[in-house]
Amino acid sequence: MKFPCTGVILAGGHNKRFSGMNKAFISVGGKRILDRTYEIFDSLFDEIILVANDPLKYLEWDLHIVSDIFPFRSSLTGIHAGLFFSNNFYTFITACDIPFLKKELVETVINSIETGVDVIIPETLNGMEPLCAVYSKRCLKPIENNLIQKELEIKQFFKKVRVKKLPENILREKDPDLISFFNINTPDDLARAEEIIK
Repeated sequence: MKFPCTGVILAGGHNKRFSGMNKAFISVGGKRILDRTYEIFDSLFDEIILVANDPLKYLEWDLHIVSDIFPFRSSLTGIHAGLFFSNNFYTFITACDIPFLKKELVETVINSIETGVDVIIPETLNGMEPLCAVYSKRCLKPIENNLIQKELEIKQFFKKVRVKKLPENILREKDPDLISFFNINTPDDLARAEEIIK
């Protein structure tokens, strides 16, 4: 069953710590991270959006490619673009550098949507996970206001909307090791990911 929710992937572009390589195309266990995420999204969502400022590199995937509207790069500008172009009221957002995102955890977040709530976000002992969360269209205006003021920290707009946090014990039911929140920022992270998948 597909959810009436859009899936958005934020493509981060070139990364200096990977010699300019795009993290979306990094392989873990012989499979590109973007391929892993796309397969999950294709099974869950009736609409998939990729936010990227270099769209030609992503034409092999069957998804809607959009670019940031605000002229500076940050995760918040990507969230804004994904929400702006989404055709659904609710949108699940993740990043292109998360190799072990679990479908069951995504389903848990989506199934926690309730009327009147604007952000459904996992929270572990390490804090909230804004790039594995659902956002409603009502988030657009407060995000825009923060971007105009160059306030780029995602959680800063949460005080202007209704937020539902999903506690760690609920998350561990579907992802015991919380591996869905592991992201690759450095070559050391990539080496660790290869060890995990062995």
